[in-house]
Amino acid sequence: MNPEIPYITADCLPAHGAIRHGFFTRQGGMSTGIYASLNCGLGSGDAPDNVRQNRDRVAAALGIDMLAGVYQVHGRVVHVIRTYEDAALRPQGDGLATGLPGIGLSVLSADCAPILFADSRARIIGAAHAGWKGALSGVGEAVIDAMVQLGAQRDAIIAVIGPCISQAAYEVDADFEQNYLAADPSSAAFFAKSASPGKCQFALAPYVAGRLERAGIAMVKNLDLCTYQDEARFFSFRRTTHRRESDYGRGISVIALLR
Repeated sequence: MNPEIPYITADCLPAHGAIRHGFFTRQGGMSTGIYASLNCGLGSGDAPDNVRQNRDRVAAALGIDMLAGVYQVHGRVVHVIRTYEDAALRPQGDGLATGLPGIGLSVLSADCAPILFADSRARIIGAAHAGWKGALSGVGEAVIDAMVQLGAQRDAIIAVIGPCISQAAYEVDADFEQNYLAADPSSAAFFAKSASPGKCQFALAPYVAGRLERAGIAMVKNLDLCTYQDEARFFSFRRTTHRRESDYGRGISVIALLR
């Protein structure tokens, strides 16, 4: 483990032993300026060498060989990593699942919800990037399905929702809310009135948690950490937008099976 790079773990997921995981903060990296400092976004405007070194630090911190990821598109497509050649690819999608050791399944976020999954007994892991579109379309459930196809037991899967934007910081318009209500009227429970006329506040992480619980897995934990409000630890797309900054860094969340 690399003590110089802080990351957050959930007590319901293994932090040592056969499975390791971490929700990394923005601290402990090479990047500067608006990307300071552990920016892991390959699609950002940061210097590519800084991003590469940051990602290498993340892998080293967890004691794994490499990071597998996807080109995130806010959907529900999940890729199963079956070979080390697969792990080197970066296909479009928003979820990953594997039973292959030595590979860190990684998702990037800067307000969207990162979700890490594990069935420790079956040694099957998964990861999802759930923005509002992915959450609505069921990317979390799609990762669970992929894990089950690999041999995981649905009632043994644990899911943890990492740092993402909180309801207090997530103001949306009426059309946004209608997208959710049209799919499921009970989604109204995750919207609250805003101080701004015609607006409301959306609870992304609780919404995701509710869907995962209904999927019948063993446990769902929400870390309840807000990326927008905690600037010292997390990147935030919405905070950057409000400040009219030119770009933003991306945080990384990783889960891996050790050899």
